[in-house]
Amino acid sequence: MQKLLTALFICVLLSACNQAKKESIPKQAAVTETIKIQEPTTPFVWEGANIYFLLTDRFHNADTLNDINFERTNKTGVLRGFMGGDIKGITQKINSGYFTNLGVNAIWFTPVVEQIHGDTDETTGNTYGYHGYWTKDWTALDPNFGTMEDLGRLVETAHTKGIRIVMDVVVNHTGPGTAKDPVWPSEWVRETPVCEFTTYENTTSCTLVKNLPDILTESDEAVELPDGLLAKWKAEGRLSQELDELELFFERTGYPRSPRAYIIKWLTDYVGDYGIDGFRVDTVKHADEKSWAELYEQAAYAFEIWKKKNANKVLDETPFYMMGEVYNYGISGGREFDFGDKKVDYYDYGFNSLINFELKNDAQKDYESIFKKYHTLLNTKLKGKSVVNYLTSHDDGEPFDKERKFPKKAANLLLLTPGVSQIYYGDESARDLTIEGAVGDATLRSYMNWNEIDSVTATQNILAHWKKLGQFRNNHPAVGAGKHKRLGKKPYVFSRTYTKDDYKDKVVIGLDLPKGKKSLWVKGFFGDGTKLFDTYSQTEVTVQNGKVILENEHDIALLELAN
Repeated sequence: MQKLLTALFICVLLSACNQAKKESIPKQAAVTETIKIQEPTTPFVWEGANIYFLLTDRFHNADTLNDINFERTNKTGVLRGFMGGDIKGITQKINSGYFTNLGVNAIWFTPVVEQIHGDTDETTGNTYGYHGYWTKDWTALDPNFGTMEDLGRLVETAHTKGIRIVMDVVVNHTGPGTAKDPVWPSEWVRETPVCEFTTYENTTSCTLVKNLPDILTESDEAVELPDGLLAKWKAEGRLSQELDELELFFERTGYPRSPRAYIIKWLTDYVGDYGIDGFRVDTVKHADEKSWAELYEQAAYAFEIWKKKNANKVLDETPFYMMGEVYNYGISGGREFDFGDKKVDYYDYGFNSLINFELKNDAQKDYESIFKKYHTLLNTKLKGKSVVNYLTSHDDGEPFDKERKFPKKAANLLLLTPGVSQIYYGDESARDLTIEGAVGDATLRSYMNWNEIDSVTATQNILAHWKKLGQFRNNHPAVGAGKHKRLGKKPYVFSRTYTKDDYKDKVVIGLDLPKGKKSLWVKGFFGDGTKLFDTYSQTEVTVQNGKVILENEHDIALLELAN
């Protein structure tokens, strides 16, 4: 009984502390206006989600007043400085309907926590932390990206449109040391050796590159907070609040005051305060895997607490979602990643999905070979879990179709392959990935090509194709999460079926179809007399003799039951 009363008392204290925290300082500014959540017409399924991934700084600049902070004015290499994109810019595009029109039901944006203030002197040119992966303070947002109020408004706005928010989080490392950014204490980080990536040990207990201090995620030793961080909090007027919150967190969890535990507390605060729906976890294989189990446990706890406190803002009962970047993981490996001397099943440590680095290579195969492979693996080795497929990303120097010669085929491959789809900003508009003067990853990170979307007919045609496929995918969980079956070889026609409880979804898709009159075989899936609607050509057809007849100039058909 005493333990129960103590637990309840701590819970009350935690609730009171969180409430006071939201009312006291800008760090946790809350959006208080009433919002209306749209009732979904289709159940949301993470296994078939359509995620849009963007670099916060490179997507859309809605607030030019926050473009320069901390005297970040040194000249940088090409595409290696801040360009102005911000949280408000994402919200603005949500409100404009851009994501809804693209069929996007989840947005993943690069980290927005406070970045190192200085720049690094590299062979590729001076670089600032515009990308968000060089953390200075996990408890604050970087003013270049926006404020806590901006973040809260982003989440609430997305939720009104039925869109989930996935926050990119980094536990593995801090930002580089610079003249403005002292390296964290040795009790927190290691500065050597640099990883060799040939064994488990020299992939996890090392720094990814020189001058990227590696958090001692394997350590259970209690550490003191860095003097610099304490001084920063004091100057910002939130020292006692932060210390009180930490006290409550460690009392509730019983965790040792290890480096990873502090960071887990700081990151899951964003879930508890704003209702973030999921995490994309950076550099997963480079940290101790128990970190991820604890991160998920605390994030899931925070998400449930948030839902109880914000019943009118809850989209549905979908649990917290966590996807991981295990660099070079491929779906063919099933649940395990092979370090050479050790295999690790990261799905056992809180991950619902892992990013799949294999589709860009599979994309050279025919559609049926790809779809059948992914259907088989997701229903055997990976049953109950999923993968996040992509063709382009922010740090993959060998994406599919780097020169953007096949943007419509890319849409077909990405949006119709079983699993979660991840659109990289500009995939849908053929944003240039070959920027003159840009070195390494920078060439993949140009500013979003809004001008071309607004004025170039060819770009608008590409975008229209992505919109049609994206909306069809969003309306039909069967596309990403359903079971695949080929119905016809030539022309190529296949079905997808998704069933859960009382809900059933069935679609038929045709690819590489001939122009003009075409016959699609649907026998055994849709019976004669069934009325279907091709959402691509906006045509209603009726099944006769086991097939439907379409006549148009499109080489694709997206068939659903007609209303």
